[in-house]
Amino acid sequence: MPKTVQIRDIDDEVYAALVQRAAAEGITVPELLRREAARLAARPSVAQWLARTGRRPSEISTPEVLATLDEWRGDWPHAGR
Repeated sequence: MPKTVQIRDIDDEVYAALVQRAAAEGITVPELLRREAARLAARPSVAQWLARTGRRPSEISTPEVLATLDEWRGDWPHAGR
């Protein structure tokens, strides 16, 4: 069942920006906020993201990554001058 959310004390500048953005997309401010709320709810929190990505062990060390990048880039144009 859909819920209603009320946001109080929105600054005039913020509301004006929301009105402009909604108008540019051809929708109402409530529809814009519904879309943004759905996007926000679908994303993991920073803590969830860090926990998820922090558990993935990497078999490649930082020096190996840097060496590979240096190899891909090649010599600097003015190196050795």
